[in-house]
Amino acid sequence: MAGAAVLGRLTWLATEVIGATAETPRVRTLQLQAESWPGHRAGQHLDVRLTAEDGYQAFRSYSIATAPDDELAITVERLDDGEVSPYLVDELREGDRIEVRGPIGGYFVWDGSERGPLLLIGGGSGIVPLMAMIRHRAGSGSSTPTRLLYSSRTLEDVIYQEELDELAARRNGFELFHTLTRSQPAGWTGYGRRIDGEMLRDVAWPAAEEPQVFICGSTRFVDTAADSLVALGYEPPSVKTERFGATG
Repeated sequence: MAGAAVLGRLTWLATEVIGATAETPRVRTLQLQAESWPGHRAGQHLDVRLTAEDGYQAFRSYSIATAPDDELAITVERLDDGEVSPYLVDELREGDRIEVRGPIGGYFVWDGSERGPLLLIGGGSGIVPLMAMIRHRAGSGSSTPTRLLYSSRTLEDVIYQEELDELAARRNGFELFHTLTRSQPAGWTGYGRRIDGEMLRDVAWPAAEEPQVFICGSTRFVDTAADSLVALGYEPPSVKTERFGATG
């Protein structure tokens, strides 16, 4: 499946929640079974539609958290003033049904066939499409050198913490770097500030190695990371960005 999905050609699919996992106190992963789901690429997203009893409808977009060959799932962060996320995180139960439309997006995707190492930079829930890429790398047996720099407020806010630690422990070319911006536990050995140029100079490959870069988080987070990489000599077309949600 190549290129971006065209919204006008997509239809809403009846979808059943077949599982739910609490990732953090504010974040939940929902495993979905969508009728006639066409499959997806790592990094794509989908739309969710909720319909109230009075007919009122609300729509939101969420990144797909799973690799192309895995069950469909989204990971949702509860926003206190949100119209959709509080319901998805706090109320939706196994067996409940929602509607989804997708997959959407052909720019912010990684298939494993690209040249050069992979640099992933995520803030808060911006980790979700990057995690789909990491899972795709692991599941496909790819040997692409990969580094993830992940910014969270606190250690408790790190999404997919155990899985990320396990993948890094395999020492097969996936390297994990954390920064905690609000508080750090005793004995913390990672970074303890917002992402900046100096941190990226430590973590990123030299631009001459032509890494593929994916950055996802808030607008300010993404702009800071992307501008810092360009200042380090990265070519702007190699730095792909996506902005959404609350981040670390």
